Amino acid sequence: MDSSTVSAECFDVVVIGAGISGIGAACYLTKEFPSKKIAVLEGRDNIGGTWDLFKYPGIRSDSDLHTYGYEFKPWRHKSAIADGHLIRDYLRETVEEFDLGRVIRLRHEVVSADWSSGEALWTLLVRTTDDSGAVTELTMKARWVYGATGYYRYDEGYTPHFEGRDTFAGDILHPQHWPENYDYSGKNVIVIGSGATAITLLPAMTVGPDAAAHVTMLQRTPSYIMAMPRIDSLALQLTKLFGPERGYALTRRKNIWLDRGIVTFLRKFPRAGRAVIRHYTKKALPAGFDVDTHFNPPYDPWDQRLCVAPDGDFFQALSDGKASVVTDRIARFTKNGILLASGRELKADVIVTATGLNMRFFGGVQQSVDGEPVDLADTVTYRGMLLSGVPNWIVALGYTKASWTLKVDLTCRYFCDLVKHMDAQGHEIAVPVPEPGMPTQPLLELTSGYVTRALDKLPRQGTGLPWRMLTSYRQDAKLLKGALFDRHLRFSARSSAPAPSEDGKLQTAASQQQGGPR
Repeated sequence: MDSSTVSAECFDVVVIGAGISGIGAACYLTKEFPSKKIAVLEGRDNIGGTWDLFKYPGIRSDSDLHTYGYEFKPWRHKSAIADGHLIRDYLRETVEEFDLGRVIRLRHEVVSADWSSGEALWTLLVRTTDDSGAVTELTMKARWVYGATGYYRYDEGYTPHFEGRDTFAGDILHPQHWPENYDYSGKNVIVIGSGATAITLLPAMTVGPDAAAHVTMLQRTPSYIMAMPRIDSLALQLTKLFGPERGYALTRRKNIWLDRGIVTFLRKFPRAGRAVIRHYTKKALPAGFDVDTHFNPPYDPWDQRLCVAPDGDFFQALSDGKASVVTDRIARFTKNGILLASGRELKADVIVTATGLNMRFFGGVQQSVDGEPVDLADTVTYRGMLLSGVPNWIVALGYTKASWTLKVDLTCRYFCDLVKHMDAQGHEIAVPVPEPGMPTQPLLELTSGYVTRALDKLPRQGTGLPWRMLTSYRQDAKLLKGALFDRHLRFSARSSAPAPSEDGKLQTAASQQQGGPR
């Protein structure tokens, strides 16, 4: 590695990641703090995060873009459930519209971050790569770091061990590393998994001139799948009547309430919810289809994320005979396919391991505070956006039961208000400090495999406010209209030891301002 050291450049805020969270944060920060020095560091050579990285067939959102999109930038495409390339275009438009090219630095991978209480600064070790592949290591300093990396590990997916994998004569693909222009036309494909990726792949691979001969979704455990219209006809009417901005705002408000109502019903009345989902699933499938074998999860709705089938495309592929579902366990891979625990062998030319992702906070950045390494599993989230014992570091952590970006918008508003308050009071350091012995619980309530595999590596949450993670946009928005901070958030300057702050009396700007950047 060709490596050299460059003198440190200092910033007021460094945002790590130029995906949907990082770009949104940059919009808020550059508008609210035009005189501050802000940088967005992206390790890859393109913006877009998830929507630029994943290339598998059918890649799309599971959330409607009226809530997944930014509050301040209307979603104008007619498809509410949008394909990945449309979301990528939306993000590029945002970068151009808000002139973010001046703050985004591509091929800047943050390797480590060390906080100095004496300086009240983070020192970031950043690895850059030029067009020739030469690598340079440099340091940057930041008063605040905004971690907008999501919580997945994007350089590798999760694939369990499969006995006999090396004996299979065909191709084995993971959706996270889909080969560009891969030709699966006329081939028999097995997709292992039953999550959102598998639900997306199955119909996508059965349509068009390059369609597979047949796609089989092989699942160990069924998932809940709900059909949703790809086009929100009411949203189109509201836009026609009230114009793009007001129509978008009304649609967004409608969908927030609708999504919350569905989640509340399913969580409060799981047996009734299960019955409703089964009814619509059975209705969408051919007569005589074994619904209770293939679409009867052993867990309640929203113990894991629900999967979406736009316009029922997943069920249509099954009805057309272009695809099938098999519920069984894998005994081993064979030369020609997969041998199941039941003794049946499924033939395949291609096997897709849609077996999930690995979780990793902050893109694997190694954090330390005054020379002491930070173990994220020992931290607790404060208001779902700061970490106990970690000064001046914001976490962009979206919702798991609603659109991710709804929480990110609120996080940005809170962060901007907090920085304004600290500037006005002369504070340089903010760090959450929980009560000794405070009870905690896992950060995420989902029982999905990717969550349970990572619980010992994730921050935790408290059992009461402000340490508990809220899962409702309405609850969070209401909370942000109250006090900006409480006694658990300690403020100080670099020359003094941290001391408890007074109970927060300041009202956030969110109580007067509902919009974001304009």
